[in-house]
Amino acid sequence: MPELPEVETIRRQLAPGLKDRPIQDARTHESHKFTPAKDAVGTTVLTVKRKGKYLIAPLDDGRELIIHLGMTGALAIAPALPRDPYVRAWWQLDGDEFLVYRDVRRFGRIRCVPAGQYSAMPTLAGQGPDALSPDFTPAGFHLALGESRRRIATQLLSQRPVAGVGNIYGTEALWMAGVHPAKRRISRPTAERLHGAVVQVLEAGLANGGTTLRDYRNAKGAPGRHQHALACYGRSGQPCLRCARPLQHRVYDGRTLAFCPQCQPR
Repeated sequence: MPELPEVETIRRQLAPGLKDRPIQDARTHESHKFTPAKDAVGTTVLTVKRKGKYLIAPLDDGRELIIHLGMTGALAIAPALPRDPYVRAWWQLDGDEFLVYRDVRRFGRIRCVPAGQYSAMPTLAGQGPDALSPDFTPAGFHLALGESRRRIATQLLSQRPVAGVGNIYGTEALWMAGVHPAKRRISRPTAERLHGAVVQVLEAGLANGGTTLRDYRNAKGAPGRHQHALACYGRSGQPCLRCARPLQHRVYDGRTLAFCPQCQPR
């Protein structure tokens, strides 16, 4: 699933081409997950924002067009509609261009709602501060982690203590901070170290245009490069880059997570 670096990469590429563009028409797949795309017809896109893994486009009528890419979603501005059975929605812009949403597995979703009213998307409504925003502070992060007894890795992936972190960057941050994914409590200094690691791994992923393991492509159709810089995710059985001990993996709360048994003691 695209995480913050992948979604932010797409946002940065789309924003200049969508700013102040009117939406003249739209068509969608019949699924209710995509049909709300048509509600934006007749409005103008003011800009493109992001919170966590969600793209949010404020419209000139006071509503927001919200897009979640799911597992395999991709967005691009195209001069013509592609002949592609996996296009789930498209919006016709002025100048005969189209914003095209492609999603092979149909896990993404689209909503058009009054600004800030996210009850139709509970994950967006309930998520914590965006990981790259000033609202994401070490003190607030430590406090949020202390409100649950779930495993630290599970809390990260829940989006509640911080928004935008998924399995890839969560695994990387835990390894960097030396925190075992199955821990349920960590001290304030450790939480502060993990906070810094979260920011660092996300910024590195963003600098590399995101991580492409299989499906992810940016708004220009290109893969990311960060898969070549991963230190822990997907490297189970290979030497830890710090201590050279073989990395291991375990399934915790339904997620397969890699870690170093020496650098991340339980």
